[in-house]
Amino acid sequence: MSIGFVIPLWADLTAVALGGVQGALFASGFRGQRRLDLLGVAVIGIVIGMGGGLIRDLLLGVAPVTLHSDWYLITAVASSLLGMLLAPPLQRLNGVIVGLDAVVIGMFGAFGTSKALALGLPAVPAVFVGVVAAVGGGMLRDVIMGLPVAVMHVGSLYAVAAASGSAVLAVLHAVGVQLPLAAVIGIAVTCVVRMLAVVFDVSLPEQRNLHRRRVAAETGAIPVVRRQGRRSPPAVFPRASRLGVTTLLGGVLILFVSVIAQLAVTDGLAETLWVAVSIVGAIVIGLGIAVLVRHGARSNPPEV
Repeated sequence: MSIGFVIPLWADLTAVALGGVQGALFASGFRGQRRLDLLGVAVIGIVIGMGGGLIRDLLLGVAPVTLHSDWYLITAVASSLLGMLLAPPLQRLNGVIVGLDAVVIGMFGAFGTSKALALGLPAVPAVFVGVVAAVGGGMLRDVIMGLPVAVMHVGSLYAVAAASGSAVLAVLHAVGVQLPLAAVIGIAVTCVVRMLAVVFDVSLPEQRNLHRRRVAAETGAIPVVRRQGRRSPPAVFPRASRLGVTTLLGGVLILFVSVIAQLAVTDGLAETLWVAVSIVGAIVIGLGIAVLVRHGARSNPPEV
């Protein structure tokens, strides 16, 4: 069976590199007897960076593309070691860690769904392959480390975010949108769903006997904030207001959709309209940044 769409090497390596950095940040959270050396960090980086692609190709019954080039292993190891070096400053940027996590699952989900659709799979199985590819690396990591599989426990939407982006990708492909464009939109949808779920602490209904686990427990790099009595604000953005984050994400989504539309339309009037929408998106982004900066200044007054 021939593949009509091939994932660009640079895009695949970007996902692997981001996964490697995420793995290093996860490994840096271990202390005491569970701490990892350079080899352990490299193994975690390889598992997260390449695990999703390996599971995807095994489900599709094709030769794993990650083993057909030297660059995958080199990229996974190098990015994980680089992430370990950058872990101390990055640990202070909780929002960056969660954003990186959202991009990783978005890319692996979109690549898995796109490859499945290109091989001729129906939409529902293709979405399933995308979701498994998105969460597969993290599941392998937890199994290797002897940890509870995070995606199976209660927490901010993880697999659901990947499923949302993969489903949007499949629907766009069904209505005639080219796979590369549909994949980009799917990644954006996954990121927005994931970030909003973290900001507003949204999760699926939980079993009564299970204790709540936030996104902090999934990444292993963000302090867990326990709820006592009333609902406590999310710990991922302790210095940013929810309004500012929501406004910023909304502006990014508006700008993204408008740019994609400008590339797709050929009519001059429609293109002018989308340019105006792009300007609106840029203004909304500016407002979101202004709210975040102002809230951060109030939360962090300068020391005298």
